[in-house]
Amino acid sequence: MAQLYYRKAASSDVPAIIALLSDDVLGATREHIGTSLDARYAAAFAEIDADPNQFLCVVEDDTAVVGTLQLTFIRGLSHLGALRGQIESVRVASDRRGKGLGAAMFLWAIGECRARGCVIVQLTTDRTRSDAHRFYDRLGFRDTHLGYKLKL
Repeated sequence: MAQLYYRKAASSDVPAIIALLSDDVLGATREHIGTSLDARYAAAFAEIDADPNQFLCVVEDDTAVVGTLQLTFIRGLSHLGALRGQIESVRVASDRRGKGLGAAMFLWAIGECRARGCVIVQLTTDRTRSDAHRFYDRLGFRDTHLGYKLKL
């Protein structure tokens, strides 16, 4: 695998991130790829970028953005006021899948959570992503909770 570089996303990365998010069975139905960037993406990026509890990450090799994920740091009173790391919106470029990049990204993200003082790292995943479930199991994540969502 080529050398990987992990960094905080810049506004110029948003089109590449949206392309990664849409290059997926579920993402293809919920993202908007057009000739110009939808203004809602730019507004969302500005809000994420300004929040110190958010880290929108891009992963590059020597040639391109090959992955993305978002870390959210959540402070709660539970677990003695513990900090949790939430990993979401993980995507690997389709031509890089199955080559260890996803595992490397998760190890990096877990390390970032540990460095910030998180005591729990959590994620959500769509029930239909059985390959992803096996992947998370291999990384040591456990299916300990049932999640619910209400679309508004």
